[in-house]
Amino acid sequence: MHLPETTLASVLLVGATSGLFAATAFASAAPSPLTNGDLVAVRAHKLHVSPGNVLEDATLLIRDGVIMQVGDDLKVPDGARVIEGDVVCAGFMDPWGSLGMNGPATVDMSTNAATRAVDGVDPYLHPWYRHQALAAGVTAVRVQAGMVSARGGVGAVLSTAPAEDLKSMILLEDSNAAAGLGLSSRGNPTDVFARISAVDKLVSDINSGRDYAMGLAKYAHELEAWNKTIAEAEAKLEKDFKKAQKDRDKEIAEAKEKGKEFKEEKYKEDKRPKPPKPDAEDAVMARVASGELPLVVTIHRAAEMRELLKGTARFKRLRLVIAGGTEAEAVADELAARSIPVIVRPIPLGANRPDEYSGHDLALAGRLADAGVRVLLGSSGGGSADLPLLASLAIGHGLDRDKALAALTTEVARTFDLSGELGSLRPGRRADLLVLDGEPLLPTTTVRYALSAGRVLISPDSRD
Repeated sequence: MHLPETTLASVLLVGATSGLFAATAFASAAPSPLTNGDLVAVRAHKLHVSPGNVLEDATLLIRDGVIMQVGDDLKVPDGARVIEGDVVCAGFMDPWGSLGMNGPATVDMSTNAATRAVDGVDPYLHPWYRHQALAAGVTAVRVQAGMVSARGGVGAVLSTAPAEDLKSMILLEDSNAAAGLGLSSRGNPTDVFARISAVDKLVSDINSGRDYAMGLAKYAHELEAWNKTIAEAEAKLEKDFKKAQKDRDKEIAEAKEKGKEFKEEKYKEDKRPKPPKPDAEDAVMARVASGELPLVVTIHRAAEMRELLKGTARFKRLRLVIAGGTEAEAVADELAARSIPVIVRPIPLGANRPDEYSGHDLALAGRLADAGVRVLLGSSGGGSADLPLLASLAIGHGLDRDKALAALTTEVARTFDLSGELGSLRPGRRADLLVLDGEPLLPTTTVRYALSAGRVLISPDSRD
């Protein structure tokens, strides 16, 4: 387990060693006329629109926090603020972090499937760590409560930019559901039967969610049919009202003439269908089973991963994401075939590592990527500011540089349904971007400017 938001640099300081885009112009489909208000122009010798897709001597125009145009032949409007640099790329995203979460929520072991990460977010927390993350180029982070809990609830994606309130900090309040399997914090990690049982319980929970969704769908169908029947009956009654009233008056007169009591015929209406009993946890797992929410499972051992892949194969819409995946190379073929991403934390670990990390290897990200697995790189709550360093370590141990950049940008956005907002420098995206003095993820490269929604938050004169 890692304490939330401790950077690798700070860990080293205290001596802790355990747990250490085609050169064509892009334009919006119908770009609005550019004005001088809130307009920023970013010019670079190299502009990475997305990993492997680079424009030379290009300009990017931003207005009101949104990328308006990108190209190598754009004219900068008069009055625009101009920022120049060697290289520009999208801001990095930490897909497995804790920045912005309060400590107790991050380590809460009592969370369940319905626990919401946003309830544990405080926009006034960690100002120093958030500044350091921005200075390192990290502009967004996915968080969750109960990072080592069996069920971590519903995660969120947050901006690392200073925020006046929670709303302005949240980029996506329901990014995923989360679970943890076979972690040292969950009792005896050496009990293989308990670990496999925990996998089966998660599969059962997904199935319960699917059943819950089917129950809701059945109820909605029955309610629609009931409403239709009632409407038809009411229309018939209204249409036949005068005749029915005349027949009733006749029946009353006949009963009176014969000295009998008139008995009103009671109208019997079909009972209204009853909805399923509300269940917040099943409701979340229903979204998981339908593929609406990806399910991030922190898991490391090959045996549990095989059981998880086997148990979830029948859920055709399920979007599974593996976090950790220390022994994921053993199931790489199936991960690639099912397009299941793996969030890797490529960091050196000491001898006293938890049992599930016994096979930890800095070359894992590269080997998985070479096998066709979608790779993301995350901090595991150990410090989002360390992400560029972790990526450099992964690159040094075999991960292709463009794939490493994708692991911090486009792959994160794709996995958590943010491709239309973040991860690349295309028109219409939020202007979260970096101006660098070298190629992304080189150890010698530093961030000169970091922009979040078009706001310049890091500049040469703002760094410590």
